[in-house]
Amino acid sequence: MPKDDTPSLSAQDCLDITSRWLVDFDREIRSGNVKGLAALLSDDTHWRDLLAFTWHTGSVSGRGNISAKLIELAEHKNPEGFAIDPSRTAPRWVTRAGQDCIEAIFSFSTSIGTGAGAVRLVADPDGTWRAWTISTTLQEIEGHEERFGQARTGGDAFNREFGGDNWLDYRNKQRAYEDRDPAVLVVGGGQAGLGIASRLTHLGVDTLTVDSHPRIGDNWRKRYHSLTLHNEVHVNHLPYMPFPPTWPVYIPKDMLANWFEIYVEALELNYWAGTSLTSGSYDDAAGCWDVTLTFEDGSTRQIKPRHIVMGTGVSAIPIMPELPGMNEFKGTVLHSGEYTEGHEWSGKKALVVGTGNSAHDVAQDLHACGADVTMIQRSSTHVVSLAEAQRVYTIYAEGPSVDDCDLLATSFPFPVLKQGYQRTAKHTTEVDKPLLDGLRARGFKLNSGVDDCGFQMSYLQRGGGYYFNVGCSDLIASGDINLIHYDDIATFGPDGAVMKDGSTMPADLIVMATGYKNQQDTARVFLGDDVADRIGPVWGFGDDGELRNMWRRTNQPGLWFTAGSLAQCRIFSKFLALQIKACEEGLISPTLPSE
Repeated sequence: MPKDDTPSLSAQDCLDITSRWLVDFDREIRSGNVKGLAALLSDDTHWRDLLAFTWHTGSVSGRGNISAKLIELAEHKNPEGFAIDPSRTAPRWVTRAGQDCIEAIFSFSTSIGTGAGAVRLVADPDGTWRAWTISTTLQEIEGHEERFGQARTGGDAFNREFGGDNWLDYRNKQRAYEDRDPAVLVVGGGQAGLGIASRLTHLGVDTLTVDSHPRIGDNWRKRYHSLTLHNEVHVNHLPYMPFPPTWPVYIPKDMLANWFEIYVEALELNYWAGTSLTSGSYDDAAGCWDVTLTFEDGSTRQIKPRHIVMGTGVSAIPIMPELPGMNEFKGTVLHSGEYTEGHEWSGKKALVVGTGNSAHDVAQDLHACGADVTMIQRSSTHVVSLAEAQRVYTIYAEGPSVDDCDLLATSFPFPVLKQGYQRTAKHTTEVDKPLLDGLRARGFKLNSGVDDCGFQMSYLQRGGGYYFNVGCSDLIASGDINLIHYDDIATFGPDGAVMKDGSTMPADLIVMATGYKNQQDTARVFLGDDVADRIGPVWGFGDDGELRNMWRRTNQPGLWFTAGSLAQCRIFSKFLALQIKACEEGLISPTLPSE
């Protein structure tokens, strides 16, 4: 293993070492030599596959386990041609999760289509280079490639047939669905819904997106006035259509909302605004859903899609806990999702229940608008400065294209991902020590994230429980925003929070920044208890080190889920779309295999 003082290798050395390793890897895979393949892996090797070998997303750890599994699966997929892809980022010397290694992107093919992967090579004490991590991803299904680049619609698609339909006529007919049902219904028109809709559309899968808001982008546009994204612009592009290079580093909500409108038109997506999923049931015999959609005017439409993709995200149904005495409160109670801006509360007193991102942003906005604000902390929170929070995305600032960064970002199996997050969280805690000490002095309860992994694992496991400091923590530390703990509250009364010492914390407004239910609950509301119970929990890591029921087949045929950040939705929309396309072409069953 390279030591800390090992000098970095030149680009040519990295190229030569990786090329030789891939030649050996290709030979051993094709010959079915388990022992020979194992010799190319380190003792602590991890392999993550995204559809290329398994039609699943999952990881395997351990030299023996990986070599045996790869050879077993190779008999059915016939992988070959493992080699450096000259069109992508060249092999380079990097440090990942504290480990010095050669990181390289490679290409290959299988009986299904083309693939791409990433390998990280480390040196044994004797100088032998072996794989520490390997990832393999399916990129395209042969004969069913995405319709872009050389495969884009031909120039004669809308020829000059004077007196015939032009492009606009065609688009109006396509999105009206007067004479057909869509193959796929996407529920939700945010980044999750738009990401999968664009992928499916340009794989040739007839897809309709519906959203209850009256205007495309309202899921961002109608959120609180001061909202701006908390991660940098270069991480957040949507599929096919990157943001303009003139955009600010942190994107304002209305800018993103307006982009969604442009995106729908430019990507030729079929989208019905002001349309809600009312109910749905699955017909096992017919292999499709019977869905009722309700429009703003109360009219309905029945459709029978073969697939439903729930793209409502992890923030669909607000949680409003029944706190003791809250029904007696005479003031206004809002969920943070309903909060817009605080000027009407100038000079008044506000309580904000919760200490996650939304709670802090609402509290800071109310304070800026002249309200007297007190935050109520229910449980410890992970706090990280905005600049330090970007460390988990540094791969996107290293120079490779977004596509290459996406491939590298998804190439970390769970054990390595966790190790990397722990190291990053430890570093950011040291950098943020003055800020965190100031919060502790005010009685703010802190944690280092789930499994000491900082905010990222808290998001992936819990969907929240952290705050990127854009100034509210400083206001708490200085005392400009007050802090009390929920455990010190006896009940709520007509005038506010009644403390256990008998005093009252008065309030005119209480904002419940208490989070949202998960997508299993969303499915329960719209598709019924049987479906929700059948699929089980959505989001959070399962035993296989992958997010449960996300971007993969579920126990309910024809039901899929997508959610997450703009980056997650962009990356995993590709793999979700490939699975749905494979179902449509009869390559796989929409029913999850039992193994």
